[in-house]
Amino acid sequence: MALKLMELAGLSVAQAITRVYDNSKYPRALICCGPGNNGGDGLVAARHLFHFGYKPNIYYPKPTKKELYERLVIQCQNLKIPITAELSDSTFNDNDLIIDAIFGFSFSGEVRQPFDQVIQRLKGTKLPIVSVDIPSAWDVEKGNIDNRGFTPSMLISLTAPKLCAKHFNGKHFLGGRFVPPELERKFELNLPSYPGTDQVVDITNAPNEKL
Repeated sequence: MALKLMELAGLSVAQAITRVYDNSKYPRALICCGPGNNGGDGLVAARHLFHFGYKPNIYYPKPTKKELYERLVIQCQNLKIPITAELSDSTFNDNDLIIDAIFGFSFSGEVRQPFDQVIQRLKGTKLPIVSVDIPSAWDVEKGNIDNRGFTPSMLISLTAPKLCAKHFNGKHFLGGRFVPPELERKFELNLPSYPGTDQVVDITNAPNEKL
């Protein structure tokens, strides 16, 4: 089940990116992956971006040893997608777009090595950044506390927007079209309708009182 949900989440991320960042203008996409589920979503997104005509490369400094993640890495390697654990100027500069899949909603506390250096890089880059679920280093409820994180150009919330999305004013998509109606009613998620067969919906201008 975890693999299926991660596959759908990663596909949602890749599809949302195609809506805003065309591969003719933003072909080189750097996916920064953390060790948890957010990083797994990033690995899946990298594979789909490859098939959508992008040239993804992956920064994955702390690989997870669980079989699920190792299989996701192998799938990327089979497509010859470059994967590196080294942080260098070229890692960031030789790209047109950055996908932040480092920390998910369960993140708390201080950012530790090696991800503290990555966050600083993301704070200083002029490239557009797309964050998966929540911007890394943000508090899931309060947002970018003490400016310790960065503000991405685009946010792709998964399943449902988190409370911190109230503090985000950029391009905003919802993905993860797999919530059962009963669960949506139980938690009063008030999710928007997805158009046609799309895996994502643009909620940039949607009211956020219910987030």
